[in-house]
Amino acid sequence: MSALTPPAASAETRVLDTRPGAEGPSAAYWTAFAVVVALLALSPLVLPGFWQRFATEILIWGLLAMSSDLLIGYTGMVSFGHSAFFGLGMYGAAAALLAVRPPSLWLALLTGLVAAAVVAMFVAFFSTRLRDIYFSITTLVFSQIFYVIIFTWTEVTGGENGLTFRQPPFAIPGLFSIPFTRNGLHWFVLAVVALSYLLLRRITQSPFGMVLQSIRENEPRTRAIGYHVERYKIVAVMLSGLFAGLAGVLYAIQNKFAAPDFVLFLISGETVIFNVMGGMGTLVGPVAGAAFFLLMKEVFSRVFYEYYLIPVGVIFTLMVIFLPQGLLGFLRRRLNQ
Repeated sequence: MSALTPPAASAETRVLDTRPGAEGPSAAYWTAFAVVVALLALSPLVLPGFWQRFATEILIWGLLAMSSDLLIGYTGMVSFGHSAFFGLGMYGAAAALLAVRPPSLWLALLTGLVAAAVVAMFVAFFSTRLRDIYFSITTLVFSQIFYVIIFTWTEVTGGENGLTFRQPPFAIPGLFSIPFTRNGLHWFVLAVVALSYLLLRRITQSPFGMVLQSIRENEPRTRAIGYHVERYKIVAVMLSGLFAGLAGVLYAIQNKFAAPDFVLFLISGETVIFNVMGGMGTLVGPVAGAAFFLLMKEVFSRVFYEYYLIPVGVIFTLMVIFLPQGLLGFLRRRLNQ
């Protein structure tokens, strides 16, 4: 029997498979999903230039938040190492774009994903041996280690100045090559994020995802009924790191640079905030949390200038106290009344 194959005969497995959502999405869900994607696809046609670019960035940060939610919301493991996965995805893409002429979009994606996956595998091997706060501290330490390496390895990473490069075109080798326009880049990012969401949703609703939720709810019992908990955790960290690296690649392609600041643990902290504000264990909630948090920072920075983090912190504190389930949880309660 494979280490990641649930014991078929256990009663707990049957309970896991009958949780809400296991029967498949409803027509209302697919209708809502199509409407949201359509609105996001039309947004660059009506938004001014700055806000169009801002909407694209929200999608990228939303993907990073979703990747973190796989650990925080579904497995119960708070990670402060996602900045390492995000940053290594950026630097992997940068290395490919600087090494190959003409720059290749698909090679950048592949290289960034491989870099993030290798780092995630390394971090997962050591950090998943620990639990609770010790896991979080270990991931934080690893993110700082990679930050110091990138910041000081100037010959390769550019140090504090980072790396700049040309934006690759959208190309199918031998068929066509089209430079990205602002609208085209937004639609490409939207397509990648939408597909990533559907894939993450499928993962969380699969038997594997149900076991992750079982680990979150009661790890000792999950272990007692025959699941190899450590291996599930390792795979969860690797999958989470892979999608975080994908977000890093998209950010690098949009902004045409990679900088060590994006490997700093503060990025991981903001990712956790996205999850808390939007609603953990939902995938959609962290995206909403990212949009809300980034909009707050942008609006308050224009009003309060260098003191903008004070009102942002006050609002976040109030939300933790009065909306512990996040924005999505609050909306669900209101709709169910």
